Amino acid sequence: MSKRDYYEVLGVPKNASDEEIKKAYRKLAMKHHPDRNQGDAAKAAEEKFKEAKEAYEMLSDAQKRAAYDQHGFAGVDPNMRGGPGGAEAYGGFAEAFGDIFGDMFGQQRGRAGGRQVYRGSDLSYAMEITLEEAAHGKEAQIRIPSWDNCDTCHGSGAKPGTQAKTCGTCGGSGAVQMRQGFFSVQQTCPTCRGSGRVIAEPCTACHGQGKIKKQKTLEVKIPAGIDSGMRIRSAGNGEPGTNGGPPGDLYIEIRLKKHDIFERDGDDLHCTVPISIITATLGGEIDVPTLAGKAAIDIPEGTQTGKQFRLRGKGIKGVRSSYPGDLYCHILVETPVKLTEHQRKLLRELDESLKKGGGKHSPSGDSWTDRLRSFFS
Repeated sequence: MSKRDYYEVLGVPKNASDEEIKKAYRKLAMKHHPDRNQGDAAKAAEEKFKEAKEAYEMLSDAQKRAAYDQHGFAGVDPNMRGGPGGAEAYGGFAEAFGDIFGDMFGQQRGRAGGRQVYRGSDLSYAMEITLEEAAHGKEAQIRIPSWDNCDTCHGSGAKPGTQAKTCGTCGGSGAVQMRQGFFSVQQTCPTCRGSGRVIAEPCTACHGQGKIKKQKTLEVKIPAGIDSGMRIRSAGNGEPGTNGGPPGDLYIEIRLKKHDIFERDGDDLHCTVPISIITATLGGEIDVPTLAGKAAIDIPEGTQTGKQFRLRGKGIKGVRSSYPGDLYCHILVETPVKLTEHQRKLLRELDESLKKGGGKHSPSGDSWTDRLRSFFS
């Protein structure tokens, strides 16, 4: 398969600046990196990643780019890794590749010679609420972990009377370069763990961290209509960053408690309403529960189990909905139990009377009998 033009691979014009080329490569490398593509798409993504890498390697080096612009693929040697300009090309690629790793894993790179800055991790908190609280909203208080400066060392992490020293492994930068052939990957310094400092005598109160873990109370507003599985983001209430980096966020995951009467389906509510065989037979008016109180529905004569009644607007108004959902009442006809002998006698007399009337009293009986005959014939 023939190679594509390097400018076409990166999607930039031939007069693109070095910064535009670098930006285009970073975007492609982020999209096609093997760690971000799994399954069937992994192989195709890997090929595109390699193609973009080769294009950037050539176009980021001034001499190789000039040779390519003048002679095309014949002017560059893809196997060449040394010679004039090689170190500059290597350094440019490594810098861009290092930036990609930083973006992918949340690392924020500081200026040259400075310590690396890292954003704090996000925290997750599971909150159980009732269906009524989800429908109407509420304000709640939760207890979450927080970090305050150590009162003993005043945040330095060093034992009082001593101070931290610059790390000798990374020279205070907090990172070291790991090279393997063509690649150069920047990693957190294993000695100081990215802080750029080494504490010879750590504070006994905070064990050298400079911070003490405590608990703090946070006010949380639960919006009306929230549903199970939704999350509320509380910015800046996650774990603190490293070396002055920004803190992470707190995500409050909502879980609905099981309700005694209702089941929620989006903005709609469902409930089972048991009625007596007499009400189902003769009809009548019954009261059914809603989140706003009682509501009346008319049961027509001859209602069967499974009959569904819909009460418009008696469900829940979701957080992104303009109108509330509906309430669906599913009828369950109850069979009487623990009858007296007199009640049994009355039912037998009723049964005899119904049989004399034929199939008109049993709306499903005739069709069921016909299906049985067809099945056994």
